Amino acid sequence: MAEEKQGCAGASSCSKESCEGCASASGQQKTSFLEEANPNSHIKHVIGVVSGKGGVGKSFVTSTLASMMAKAGYQVGILDADITGPSIPKMFGVRGQVVGNDEGSFPIPAADGTKIMSVNLLLEDEESPVIWRGPVIAGAVKQFWTDVQWGDLDYLFVDMPPGTGDVPLTVFQSLPVDGVVIVTSPQELVQMIVKKAYNMAQMMHIPVLGVVENYSYVQCPNCDEKIYIYGDSHIDEVAADLQIPVLGKMPMDRKFAKAADAGEIYNCENSYIAAAKEVLEKL
Repeated sequence: MAEEKQGCAGASSCSKESCEGCASASGQQKTSFLEEANPNSHIKHVIGVVSGKGGVGKSFVTSTLASMMAKAGYQVGILDADITGPSIPKMFGVRGQVVGNDEGSFPIPAADGTKIMSVNLLLEDEESPVIWRGPVIAGAVKQFWTDVQWGDLDYLFVDMPPGTGDVPLTVFQSLPVDGVVIVTSPQELVQMIVKKAYNMAQMMHIPVLGVVENYSYVQCPNCDEKIYIYGDSHIDEVAADLQIPVLGKMPMDRKFAKAADAGEIYNCENSYIAAAKEVLEKL
């Protein structure tokens, strides 16, 4: 009986009768969930930055990718979709509350011109926790797309929370994402972490532009020896298996943490991910 009730949800129980009228059976195109951008937004490319787990430096990669493209002369913005753990405004030294008009809100530009929208820019106290359920969080992410006047942008980077939950699903379904960059670290479980993010992107028909490994090593300031704290890297073999490029391997570096804490992340030259620039420019 359980199998008979599955209908189209279980391939083994599909019959001519149960699947009659089903879009997948008739070859009809599935419904699009894409949301219309704000009329005052003209965005050429939307890039998601994702990870299979937290604590791998995804927001740092998002920030330095945006800064790198801004330094190259492109107009960039960051949509901070990590609603319950926003860090982008702090890293760029952006404070205050957004303003708007009848046509929507305006993102706040950082010192380097990067336009930023984050839930922290909507709160009176940036240290107040955001205690929202999944649907409310997903709705806020959509509003950052539909209700924000981004203006003319070459690249909008979307900093997503870790995992494969509500927000990544909302972004993949609601925004015209051109591709994602996966961020990971060099532990043994990297293969599982990367493949979770990769498989979700594949299921949502979103191209994977490449993978960045963070915390790859520590470089001795005296002899320049590389110390692999987390063990040998496995990212090359994982990327080869998935047929995606490695966009960079970043060491643990105090200057990055210092710049982020000072709200001057845009002053960091992250040459370790220089390969990403070429990939982004080819879109």
